[in-house]
Amino acid sequence: CYTGLVHDRRIDGETQVFGNAGTLYMNAMTWYDHGTQSIWSQPWGRAIEGSLEGIQLTVLPSQVTTWKSWRAEHPDTLALANGVGNIEPASKQRFRTDFVIGLILDNQTKAYYFKEAEAAGVINDRVGDIPVVVWAAGDNFHGYVSQIGDRTLTFRAQGETLIDEETGSTWDIGQGRAVQGPLKGKVLRSVPSSTAYDWAWQDFYPESEFYTP
Repeated sequence: CYTGLVHDRRIDGETQVFGNAGTLYMNAMTWYDHGTQSIWSQPWGRAIEGSLEGIQLTVLPSQVTTWKSWRAEHPDTLALANGVGNIEPASKQRFRTDFVIGLILDNQTKAYYFKEAEAAGVINDRVGDIPVVVWAAGDNFHGYVSQIGDRTLTFRAQGETLIDEETGSTWDIGQGRAVQGPLKGKVLRSVPSSTAYDWAWQDFYPESEFYTP
């Protein structure tokens, strides 16, 4: 029902070791930390039971996609295969109509139906007061803060790239980096995100907005 976020596992500068607690909380996986045996909600990255109850890990930018799409954007990636002899590059991620891309940004959340985002190609929007751009296609998606310095950018898709209307710069979608134009070399901030069924997202983020075209 819920695909995972990635969290920074340091607490007060000390790196923690986590394991699968083997139980579900609100239909999603739980962890335990080896140091205190506290129980953690995976979608929240928050301890829900034990001596660390209430401690919140920092969510990091991550992505759920296929190996093929990831390798296309990051060809030098190494993968931990756990003894598997070959990773099949042609596997396909299937996003159902009730799947959303959920963005988490500075304690604000917003959800975008994957199929609507894919149909739009690019969505220029805001999460709270922060301007964002969401792109989706096939089995892949990205979300970025659409701001460089004090300048807010408005994007449109052009083939496999994005173009900002303000300067005409061309941006690499996978890296959020300007590759041509006046802003060449500038990089957009990635937004931590997750994919989930819409009802699962609402379970964990009941106050989240849902984007409407």
